[in-house]
Amino acid sequence: MNATINGRSIEFATEQTILEAARADGQFIPTLCELADIGHTPGTCRMCIVEVSRPGQKKAQLLTACDTPVEEGMVIRTRTTEVRQHQRLQMELLLADHNQDCASCVRHGDCELQDTAQFVGLQGTRYTNPEYHAGRCVDRTSIAIERDMTKCVRCQRCLAVCRDVQGTDVLVFSGTGLNAEIGIRDSIAMGDSDCVSCGQCTLVCPVGALAEKDDTEKVIDYFYDEDIFTVIQIAPATRIALGEEFNMGYGENVEGKLISAFEQLGADVVLDTNFTADLVIMEEGNELLSRIQNGGTLPMFTSCSPGWVNWLEKNHPELRDNLSTVKSPQQCFGAVAKTYLADRMNIDPAKMRVISIMPCTAKKEEAARPEFTMDGRPDVDVVLTTRECARLLKREGVWLPGLAEGKFNNEWMGLYSGAAEIFGTTGGVTEAAVRTVHYAVTGNELPAIDYEAIRGYEHMREAEVDLGEKGTVKVGVAHGLAAAKKMIERVQSGDADYTFIEFMGCPGGCMGGGGQPRIKKNYQSFWHERQQAIYKIDKEAPIRQSHNNPCIQKIYDEFLGEPLGKKSHELLHTHYLDRKVDVKHDMKTIWDEIRG
Repeated sequence: MNATINGRSIEFATEQTILEAARADGQFIPTLCELADIGHTPGTCRMCIVEVSRPGQKKAQLLTACDTPVEEGMVIRTRTTEVRQHQRLQMELLLADHNQDCASCVRHGDCELQDTAQFVGLQGTRYTNPEYHAGRCVDRTSIAIERDMTKCVRCQRCLAVCRDVQGTDVLVFSGTGLNAEIGIRDSIAMGDSDCVSCGQCTLVCPVGALAEKDDTEKVIDYFYDEDIFTVIQIAPATRIALGEEFNMGYGENVEGKLISAFEQLGADVVLDTNFTADLVIMEEGNELLSRIQNGGTLPMFTSCSPGWVNWLEKNHPELRDNLSTVKSPQQCFGAVAKTYLADRMNIDPAKMRVISIMPCTAKKEEAARPEFTMDGRPDVDVVLTTRECARLLKREGVWLPGLAEGKFNNEWMGLYSGAAEIFGTTGGVTEAAVRTVHYAVTGNELPAIDYEAIRGYEHMREAEVDLGEKGTVKVGVAHGLAAAKKMIERVQSGDADYTFIEFMGCPGGCMGGGGQPRIKKNYQSFWHERQQAIYKIDKEAPIRQSHNNPCIQKIYDEFLGEPLGKKSHELLHTHYLDRKVDVKHDMKTIWDEIRG
C-alpha cells in the first residue's frame, strides 16, 4: 500500500501508524507519551499532530500520528505552518502547569520536554502560573526514587511500564483537571508502598517527575574531605553503558577511562565489584551444593538483584528460605573493603567511605538496609547510578572520551574473572555459577565455557547442566518482574522442577537497570548491544572462572578461610524480611472521601 509523507512516497503495512511509517522512512515526528515497543500509544501529549488528507476529502484534518493508522492514498504533512502552530500551542498548554525550575531539575540538559519545545520552535509561554501545580504531590519517602508531580506531563509511560512490563502495578492515575497526577495505589507514600525501587519508571519518564535520588553532592563532599579515604567500586554493567552519556558508541567498554576519571577526581582507591562477584559465586555455588547434598530448601533463588529481593519480601515472604543467603556483590564488596582491605592498607574503617557506581536504583535502598552494617557503619556509604556518575563527571569538568586508559592495580582486590563480568546480564549469574559448580563437583572445567543454553533474550529460560556422576540439575532464568511472577507461580504449582533459579528485577538484568542511561525510543531494545559487550569482555578475559581468580584464592587463604566458613558467614551472608504491605480498606472512610 502507498501513501505520501511530506511529498515523499512511502510503503506501509496494514495497521501501521503514521508515526511508525514516518520513522521507517527516516522522517521525524516529535512525541512525549508513546513507547512503541511495548504498545503504549495513548495520544495524550498531542505533540505528534500531523495534517492528513484522505482521497475524496475536501479538507485536511489534524490528527495524532501515534494512534492513527496509515491508509491507502493518504497525503500526510508534518511540518506545515498550521501543524507547527498547533504543536506550539500544545506545548504551551503542557508547560502551563509544569514546574519550570529547570536549573535545579535532575533532568536539566537531558529533558524530552525541553527538546520537544525547541523542536517546535517555542519562543515563550503565555499561560504559566505556579499556582497551577502548587498543590501536586512531591514524595521523597523512598530511599531510591523521588516522585515530583509538579513536573509530570501525564504521558502515562510510567504506568505502562509498571503495569505491563514489570507487573507490579504500583502506580495509578489519580485526580482530575489540574490536580491529575501519577499517584501510588491505595494512596500511601511511595516509601511505604509495594514499590520495589526497580527504577524502570525513571527510565521512561520524559521529564523529572520520576527520578533517582541524586547523591552526587554527598560524593563530592567525600572527595574534598581530607580525613576521608574513598573507595570506588564499579559494577560490570556500568562500564558498557556510561559511554552513551558522552556520545560514545552503544556497548563501548569505558572501564579504563572510568578508572582514570575517578583518580582525577581524587578517589583513593578504584576497584571493581567484579572481584566480589567472583566471591559471591564461590559462596553461592557452595551454598547450592550444600543444599543439594544436605536436603536444604530448593530451588535456590539468586539474591543479587535488590529489586527482585524487594519484590519477593513484599509479595511472597513465605519463600524467603529459597533465597540464597549470600549478600549481593555490592554489599560483599563493602564488607570486605572495610575489613580485609582496610587491614591490608592500614586504613581506619571509620574513615573509609565506599562509593558504588551501579546500574540500579534499588541498590540505593539495598545499601541503606540496617542489616548491612558493621559496628554501626554501613557496608556501602553511597550509591550513584550510571546516570548520576555521568552527571558527576560532567559537573567536575571530566570529559570521559579524552581520558587515558587506567588499570585496577590493587594487589588484594584488583583482579576479576570473565564469569564475574557476565553477572551484569540476564543469565550471567547462572552461567558463572555453572562454571564453578561443575568444577567443584567433577574436578574438571566445564567443556564448553560459553554456556549458550542459558543465553538469550526470552524473559524465561531453562537448561540442564550435566554434573557427571552426580547427574543433572535443571536451572531456570527469569528477568523482569512480570516474568519473575510467572516463574514463582510455576514453582508454587509444582510445574517448575528447578534446582537453581536466577531472578533479575529488570528486563535484561543489569543491562536494563533503572539507573542506566535512557534511550528515548524503543525502551526494551537498547540492552541487547550492551549484553554483547559484556560477553565480549568475558571472552577476552585471561581468567574466566571465579575459582581461578588468584585474588579470590588469596582472600580465602589469608582472611576468610573457606567458603561457607565462620568468617565468610559473618561478613558475606544475610537474612531476609517479611515486608508484605497490608493495606486494610475501611469502606466508611473511602465513601466519606468520595462524598467529600
